[in-house]
Amino acid sequence: MARRRGRGPALSVLPCVAALVALVSGCGIRATTVPVDVGPAPSRVSCDTPEQAGGQSGVQGFRATVELVCGSQLVGVERIVPVPEKRVVRDPVALVAQALLEALERSPSTEERDAGFTTGVPSGMTAGAPRPGDPAGTVRLSRKPEDLPPVALSQIVCTLAGNDAVSAGPGPVVLGGPDADPPRAWECTDAVRSRPESVPTLGELVRPSPSAGPTPR
Repeated sequence: MARRRGRGPALSVLPCVAALVALVSGCGIRATTVPVDVGPAPSRVSCDTPEQAGGQSGVQGFRATVELVCGSQLVGVERIVPVPEKRVVRDPVALVAQALLEALERSPSTEERDAGFTTGVPSGMTAGAPRPGDPAGTVRLSRKPEDLPPVALSQIVCTLAGNDAVSAGPGPVVLGGPDADPPRAWECTDAVRSRPESVPTLGELVRPSPSAGPTPR
């Protein structure tokens, strides 16, 4: 008698448990013991351009905007660009282009890195004067422009296009390589700035036009 009374309540609970399981499964709820890790919240870079300090005493330089990469886009950063110490060329356009190349090659400052800025321009590049027969304003690089990484080419094109000493106004930047291949023209468009990896590998061929500047063909 005592044993029957001890098992009675336990047996009466089973129908309730079965009903609860059926109710939960009917609502589409599935139990799980696997932890779900959604990971940390995505980080965002500020891309805030740090204030440019004044030029160092005794160092010749000029104020210019260089195009760095931030958030997969090109963002202009104002800098005091030193004039190259080794002035291997006398052409004024090539001299400014060389200074801008060195500024692009230089690693971003601590403040720029903290804001998310990077550069893809490889070190050791040089800029030279145009060859005979090149359109006016051509900049000859020590590497073929089409062999550069697309982001690096975009940085160079947009930096040179935004400098009055290299580009006389809105329009293409004419670049050539170290060989005798004809120079080509690239434009710094909104699409290039927003997606620098999509810059055309080959620019448009240009022909000399001393009176009106380089004309794309």
